[in-house]
Amino acid sequence: MLPAPPPDDLWIVVAAYNEEPRLGVTLAGLRMRGYRNVVVVDDGSRDRTARVALESGAWSLRHLLNLGQGAALQTGISFALGRGASTIVTFDADNQHDPDEIPLVAAPVRDGSVDVALGSRFLGRAENIPLTRKLVLKGGVVFTRLFSGIRVTDTHNGFRAFSADAARKIRITQNRMAHASEILDQVQTLGLRFVEVPVTVRYTAETMAKGQSSWNAVKIVAQLVMGRFVR
Repeated sequence: MLPAPPPDDLWIVVAAYNEEPRLGVTLAGLRMRGYRNVVVVDDGSRDRTARVALESGAWSLRHLLNLGQGAALQTGISFALGRGASTIVTFDADNQHDPDEIPLVAAPVRDGSVDVALGSRFLGRAENIPLTRKLVLKGGVVFTRLFSGIRVTDTHNGFRAFSADAARKIRITQNRMAHASEILDQVQTLGLRFVEVPVTVRYTAETMAKGQSSWNAVKIVAQLVMGRFVR
């Protein structure tokens, strides 16, 4: 028996910056599994990221300037809500995530059990993760538990699902990578129901080259602390 097609009210938001070499594979995987409502937000890329998105059949939005992944996700989420999304899944552009796991991440949101589902590579699999990256991510988990009081196992995982109501309540103001911790902070302060779902994250030399550095982790902490006081 063929699997049921994805529901029309499920939207996938992909933030992309200079992802021309990897975005096509990511979008092809989504298209093969029947996902029709996919919006790619090209965050001021200098390559053909926007063209790859259009040629794949996805909705393609573009920031004229590079604002950061947080800003791109907020643009995509707002667009999806405006098109009638009841469930929104955020999905990385670089083929690190497994599209077969989208139903698993979306399920607890769609059945009403929770408002937000958070992917966790540490409950699932982190393929070929370098030790240094693992230590940085684990440090982020400790900081988030202290800063936001939310107990999660994976802080900076871009694979998530939101109900429409949760997506409207959460406002991403941290344009760059601090947005991931900011989302968790708002989940906690807004009292949203959440669950972690085991997912797979695949590491390659390419994705490692464009990923987070230890210095970026320090900047994220500074941005979050400043944002807390500016509110």
